[in-house]
Amino acid sequence: GNLPIKKVLIANNGMAATKSILSMRQWAYMELGDENAIKFVAMATAEDLKANAEFVRLADTFVEVPAGKNLNNYANVDVITRVAQEQGVDAVWPGWGHASENPKLPNTLKEMGIKFIGPPGPVMSVLGDKIAANILAQTAGVSSIPWSGSYGGPDDGPLQAELNDEGTIPDDIFEKATCRSVEEAVEAAKNIGYDNGIMIKASEGGGGKGIRFVDNEEDLKNAYIQVQNEVIGSPIFLMQLCKNARHIEVQIVGDEHGNAVALNGRDCSTQRRFQKIFEEGPPVIVPPETFQKMERAAQRLTQSIGYVGAGTVEYLFNADTGNYFFLELNPRLQVEHPVTEGVTGTNLPSTQLQVAMGIPLYNIPTIRKLYGKEDIYGTDPIDFLVDEYVPIDCHVIAARITAENPDEG
Repeated sequence: GNLPIKKVLIANNGMAATKSILSMRQWAYMELGDENAIKFVAMATAEDLKANAEFVRLADTFVEVPAGKNLNNYANVDVITRVAQEQGVDAVWPGWGHASENPKLPNTLKEMGIKFIGPPGPVMSVLGDKIAANILAQTAGVSSIPWSGSYGGPDDGPLQAELNDEGTIPDDIFEKATCRSVEEAVEAAKNIGYDNGIMIKASEGGGGKGIRFVDNEEDLKNAYIQVQNEVIGSPIFLMQLCKNARHIEVQIVGDEHGNAVALNGRDCSTQRRFQKIFEEGPPVIVPPETFQKMERAAQRLTQSIGYVGAGTVEYLFNADTGNYFFLELNPRLQVEHPVTEGVTGTNLPSTQLQVAMGIPLYNIPTIRKLYGKEDIYGTDPIDFLVDEYVPIDCHVIAARITAENPDEG
C-alpha cells in the first residue's frame, strides 16, 4: 500500500457503524495481531447517546453532533468534514445512506488531505445519475433494456460516451437520453413500445420515489407530471418494463491500480414497495455461464470508469429468456453485503480499508484465498477478468425486518 490508515471516522450510525467497526477490528486482530491497531471515532447525536447505542460504545472516542434529522448530522458534509479535521483522522468510512453517495464528501475530503473510503467524487457523481450510468454501461458493452437512451431498433445504436475531464458525460449525449417534457416522453414511449409496459423514472429518485408504471399514453402523461413533482428538478427517462424479471446484483470492488474483482452476487428479487425484503446468494436462478458474463460485464464497467472501492452492479434478469439488462451501479457498500461475505469469505469493510490504503486487490489475503492461491500472502498478480474463483459451496439468505408504521407499533 501507499497510505497507512490508523484512525478512521465512522460517518454513519446504527447497524452500519457497528458492523464496520466490528469487521475492521476483526481484520486488525487477524492480520496485525492487535484489534486496537486502528482507532475509530464515532459521530453521536443526543438520541444515540440516550439510547446507549452499540456503535458509540464500540468506538474509541465519539464526537457529539447536532440532533434531529440526518441533514443535521450524518448527511451533513460540513459537519462530517469538520469532525474529521478536528479529530485528525486519516480516513472517513461513509457506510450506506446518509452522505455515502454525496460527491461533495469525497471531493471536500480530498482537498483536506483525508482519505475517503469509497470511489472518487467525479465517478460517484456520474454513477449517481441513472441516465449517465446507463450510458456508461452501454459504452462498456453491458446490455441495456430498451429505454429513452437506446430503443433497441436497427438504426438506434446505444448512446455511448467517455467521461470528459470534469468526470461527467458530455451534455449533448446526456440530453439525448432524457425526456424534458410530456411531449418528449410520449415520443420516446412510442419508440420503446407499450407492449411490456413502461417505467417512468427520475434519475435522482430512489427508495420508491420518482417512479411510475404505465401501459398507455394517457396514463403516461399524468404519471410524468407526478414523477416530475416528486423529484423536483431531476432529469427524467423512460425504460421498458422487464416482465418476470429477477433483481440480480454483482458485488464488485475496484482498486487504485486498475483491477476490478467480482465477488459473486445476490438475488434481491423479493421486494415490497421497491424495498428489498430478502437477499440471497449465490443467485442460483441464473445459470453459471450467464452469471459469469454478468460478472465480467460488471468488471469491465468498473475498470472503464476508474471505480475504486466496493460497489454493486444491479441487473434485471429474465429467467425465461436468459437475457439480462443493466439497472444501475450503486457506488457504496450495501446493507445486504453480509450475504456476499458469507458465500465468499471476504470481509468487505476491511477490503474497503485495504483498498483505501492503496493495496492491490490481488495482495489481499481473503481474495487470494477465494481465488485458490496457496500463498495467501503472496504478491503475484491475479487476472480477475480471466482467472476464476473457487466454486461457491454454501448458500446465505438475509431477511430485513422493517417498520412501515412505527407509530402504530
